[in-house]
Amino acid sequence: MTETVECAVIGAGVVGLAIASTLARSGHEVVILEAASAIGTGVSSRNSEVIHAGMYYAAGSLKAKLCVKGNQLLRDYLPAHGVPHNFTGKLIVATTEEEEAQLQVILEKGRINGVDGLTLISGAEAMALEPELSCRAALLSPHTGILDTHGYMLSLLGEAEDHGAMLALNSPVQSGETGPEGVTLTTGGLEPMTLKAKRVVIASGLGAQTLGHAIAGLKAVPPFHLCKGNYFLLSGRQPFKRLVYPTPVQAGLGVHYTLDLGGQGRFGPDVEWITAEDYEVNLKRGEVFYDAIRRYWPGLAEGALRPGYAGIRPKIQGPNEAAVDFVIQGEAEHGQPGLVALYGIESPGLTSSLAIAEHVAEMLS
Repeated sequence: MTETVECAVIGAGVVGLAIASTLARSGHEVVILEAASAIGTGVSSRNSEVIHAGMYYAAGSLKAKLCVKGNQLLRDYLPAHGVPHNFTGKLIVATTEEEEAQLQVILEKGRINGVDGLTLISGAEAMALEPELSCRAALLSPHTGILDTHGYMLSLLGEAEDHGAMLALNSPVQSGETGPEGVTLTTGGLEPMTLKAKRVVIASGLGAQTLGHAIAGLKAVPPFHLCKGNYFLLSGRQPFKRLVYPTPVQAGLGVHYTLDLGGQGRFGPDVEWITAEDYEVNLKRGEVFYDAIRRYWPGLAEGALRPGYAGIRPKIQGPNEAAVDFVIQGEAEHGQPGLVALYGIESPGLTSSLAIAEHVAEMLS
């Protein structure tokens, strides 16, 4: 028997839940299909939990627009919904003359993108704010912070369910077929079902490309690469009150210092290209961490880092290729009315989640 629903959102990570909540609050009938036994067990559970400001991304890109808008939306949403968070501020530090020049580029990008409060300060000013820091200059971002990602996802799910949305866990979408009146989805799990949805959103993180290929008739599925990031926790007293980032590298933002809401400091993620999902922290990577961190924190003691956790970025570009924007496809790209497919939603996807949700809702309207 085939059941019908107006909207099916595939994936109960932070982006899928934000989309489901936005659609449900707009009066749509929504079913959220999640392959795992709980929400947010993939990319959403293994990241830095940072609220980004939006200064890194190319002007006019989806990452730039949605990150800046998402940051603004989170500043209202998090306190209004009681989600634990802290706008600690962030320093992006330069330790060489070349990096100082790069700070100017980032500052200009930030201004073009509409980032609030971004300021270039001297090394002396930065080290007055964070006495254990060593740098020549820094960018101060006051609207960067951290949040409780799981608490945020629970809030989004609660909003969605309060407006009639239904969550189906243990419901992996195995295949689909496009048609003029929607998409017919077949799920596995303990209670397999066939669901015909007028509108479908693919928000399944690391599984998005696999799902795109599994839906017969769907075109333009982009390439997919796995980029692992290892995190190491810092033992002992924490050196900084703010987040501290080096100037960025090609595939990531460098080995940076972040805090969780309990005050635990951590460094990462690094960039490790892999061919299969693997969440074991690569201990050998820790050797590289010490050198990278001591460029801006010379006081890091030997043996102070211990393995933390690892996450995986769903990259569209491969090693040594230029960074790629978010890919959010509608009918014009893939040929199916009423379907939006999201690919490569890596950082700043968490920060951008509410803005992505608004963007997707507009596409579906």
